[in-house]
Order: sequence, then structure tokens, then C-alpha cells
Amino acid sequence: MKQGNDNRTPQKRGVSPLASRFLILTAGVLWGCMGLFVRPLDARGLSAWEIVFLRASLTTVILFAIATVCNRAKLRVRLRDLWCFAGTGLLSIVFFNLCYFTAITITSLSVAAILLYTAPAFVMVISAFAFREKLTPRKIISLALAFLGLVLVTGVLGGGERLTPTVLFTGLGAGLGYALYSVFGRCAILRGYDSLTISFYTFLFAAAGTAVFADVSAVVCVACASPSNALLAVAFVAVSTVIPYLTYTAGLRGVENGAASIIAAIEPVVATLNGILWFREKLSVGLVFGIALVLGGIVLCNTGTAAAESEKNG
Repeated sequence: MKQGNDNRTPQKRGVSPLASRFLILTAGVLWGCMGLFVRPLDARGLSAWEIVFLRASLTTVILFAIATVCNRAKLRVRLRDLWCFAGTGLLSIVFFNLCYFTAITITSLSVAAILLYTAPAFVMVISAFAFREKLTPRKIISLALAFLGLVLVTGVLGGGERLTPTVLFTGLGAGLGYALYSVFGRCAILRGYDSLTISFYTFLFAAAGTAVFADVSAVVCVACASPSNALLAVAFVAVSTVIPYLTYTAGLRGVENGAASIIAAIEPVVATLNGILWFREKLSVGLVFGIALVLGGIVLCNTGTAAAESEKNG
């Protein structure tokens, strides 16, 4: 029954499968631009946790303002459904960041990134049980292509890093936390909540959770130190958080969780290209081949979805 309700949701809400895939791809591209803002914020003295707190708290404020102006009814939730938002905000965003930032302090960025992008596999397995999504050969091949591409993009094969149990479990924890947004977000969608509502309460919980680890006064001082700092903070939140989370959550209405997670794998490709274009990072043959594999996995996943939809509708 859950699967039937999920399949009917896009038609009720007017979000077509093609539009949903575009929304998720847009989210992945914008998430890939995060480094363009994080590096300047880091240069201004904010720690990783302080940047996460800035992101969560300012996102909460912006989404609250949007909901207040557009439709206050979207701020209403049932108490019995708060676990969905605790899942997206605490178990996903806070847990993911805690594990990921721990991983990047004890291993290389490339190893941490590869372990993080085990997330699509977690999404597929959990969704197969929770939402009865089929683990089709096309999905598995798409995931394998995308993951192999990410291995080449990060250059982890030639790094010679040693994978200790601590690195493995913290990295996989980051991947699991990253995956849980799609899972709990789907639960909230099936309960009839709008993407704005889901995103607002997600970051409300996340702001409360990250406040424990961050120096809140330092965040306020840096953000308010000058108009340029304030503009940087608002642009960071709007581009890398508000817009992509709204579009990704809306896109989940017309695309299965597993397919959505593969499409969003465009994020590290965009991040890598931004590093080359803006920070003069090196371009290698392996990097180009890796990007091609990631894009190939995304295309294969989407063509499979389109074919299935044609058969269903035809």
C-alpha cells in the first residue's frame, strides 16, 4: 500500500518524473558548489562545525520567512510525525556531519569522500525493505559505474592509504547518515508534507543538534563582521542549502530513492570541476574518465526509469 501511495503522489502534486529528475540533478549541482563558499568561510576563521551551524540556523530562518510570507499552513505538523524530521535533521544531517568531519581528520579527503558515497547503496537497500523499491540490474549497474567513477575522480586507488576499522566505520557512518535524508524525507512525503515543511523542520532539528558542537558567538561575530561576510553567509545558505534541499525533496515525489541518490552523485563531479576552474586543481586522465563514468551511470539510471515509465503508461 505504501508503494501505491508513493506512485500516486507525483500525479496529485503535479510533479512529473522528468521534472523530478531535473530537480534532483539541480540539487546535486548546487551541492557541488558548496566548496566555493566553505573555503572563504574557513579563511574567515570558522571551524567545520561552526559552518554547519551557520548553514542549519540561517536556513531555518530563511525557510521560516518564506513559509510565513507564502503559506503559514506549511509550518503546521502533527506531533506524531516529528520523528520524520528528527530523522532528517538529527540522524541524517547532524550524524552525517559528525561522522564525515571525524573521517576527514583521520584519513585523506579522497578516502572519506569514497566512503561517504556509499550512500546510494544504503539508500537502495533500505528503500527495498521500507518502500518496496525494486533492486533492478540497471540500478545496480548504474550504481557500480557511478561509484567506480567516484573512485577515479578522487584518485583514491593511487593514494596507498590504509583503511583502519575506525576510518571504515566513521566513513560508512557518514554514508549511512547521508542516505537517511532520502529515507526519512520519503516518510514525510508519504504523510502528505510539502518540501518546504520538510526542509524547515529538518534544519530546525539540525540547528539545535549542531549548536552543541559549535561556538555560536563566533558564528555571529564572523557573519556580522562586515556586509561582505553577511552576503557570503546568505549566498552560501541560499545556493548550497535552501534551493537544493527544496528541489531534492520535491524531486523525491516523482523518482524512487535509489535512482535519486545516483542522480545526486553529480555533486562530487561538480565539486571537482569547480576545484579545477576556480582553485587551479589538477586535471588528469583518470579524473576525466571518472567523470565520464559517473555521468554514464546517471544517464543509464535515467534511461531505465524513463523506459519503465513508458511501459507503465503505455
